[in-house]
Formats: sequence, C-alpha cells, structure tokens
Amino acid sequence: MMTSANADLIRVLADPLRLQIVTLLAHETLCTTHLVEETGARQTNLSNHLRVLREAGVVDTEPCGRFTYYKLRPEVLDALAGAFGDLAATARTTVETNRKRAC
Repeated sequence: MMTSANADLIRVLADPLRLQIVTLLAHETLCTTHLVEETGARQTNLSNHLRVLREAGVVDTEPCGRFTYYKLRPEVLDALAGAFGDLAATARTTVETNRKRAC
C-alpha cells in the first residue's frame, strides 16, 4: 500500500543528483571524496544531498578515520518496490475485471 512515507521517499529519490548517488552506492560503499569525483558535484552540495538521504533512511554512514563512508540500505528500496508492485497488481486486477464505478 502506498503511504505518505512512500511519497516522501519518492520525493527524496526524484532529485537527479540523489538518484545518481543511490545508483553509485548500489555498486559500492563510497566516501564523500569518491562521490565528488564520480558526480562532479561540489562537496557542500553533495553533503546536503547525503544528509537528506541519511535522514530519509536511504543510506547509512560508517566512520573510517577522518572519512565518512556511505552505504545504501537496500531494504528501504525493497519496501518501496514492494509498494509499487502491490499497486501494479491492484491496477492489473482492475483492468482485467473491467471494474469501474457507476456514475
């Protein structure tokens, strides 16, 4: 079922740079320096986006010396994908049964 939490997460992931960060983190755990190199974004801008992702529960941090590494939390994306899957299944049933409300 789609919830307001899912809507908030969709808004977080709708930003192109945040989506790029999530895509990069799906492949490996990276520090801010790596993400700056990969995205070409300025460090302060990137840090703000990482904060949004962290507050939304999409990424976790892992301190390593003077660096902070970021890793993706796949279970958050699984939950969102499941909600979309449920929505698609409901829509499929509606189409197959030609269900419509009378006027």
